[in-house]
Amino acid sequence: MSKPIAIDAAGLPARTRSLYPEPFASLMAGREKRALGEAFGLANFGVNLTTLAPGACSALRHHHSRQDELVYVIAGHPTLHTDAGPTRLAPGMCAGFRAGSGNGHRLVNETDEPVQYLEIGDRTAGDQVVYPDDDLAAALVDGGWVFTHKDGSPY
Repeated sequence: MSKPIAIDAAGLPARTRSLYPEPFASLMAGREKRALGEAFGLANFGVNLTTLAPGACSALRHHHSRQDELVYVIAGHPTLHTDAGPTRLAPGMCAGFRAGSGNGHRLVNETDEPVQYLEIGDRTAGDQVVYPDDDLAAALVDGGWVFTHKDGSPY
């Protein structure tokens, strides 16, 4: 099946369910992701158009061992939480996280207005994710995320 040349991103289905196991998945309420990269069959990196309702967050604070990440704010004023503390972002601002940097990060919408941003990341095999604030670990295995407790026991 051929992929489109161009699309209306807002017309793509929104994924609202987190891949995290409970009790973490329900903490992602108010987050919608539209997989722009998937619409074009991109294999080397992913691009999501993400919207955060007031009070919602992008993810648990985390960092990747092998995957680079970048976020670009389109609308609203999310707060970026990193190891350095909170940083207020605005439309047109971006933040990047090099693989293996160990800098845990996430966006939180601490305002009364929706936030919209692009999140871009590569899909390097063998990636592992550390969640410094939570009893959760993740590994990319055969193209899918496997979540465990930090001690390796399954959820």
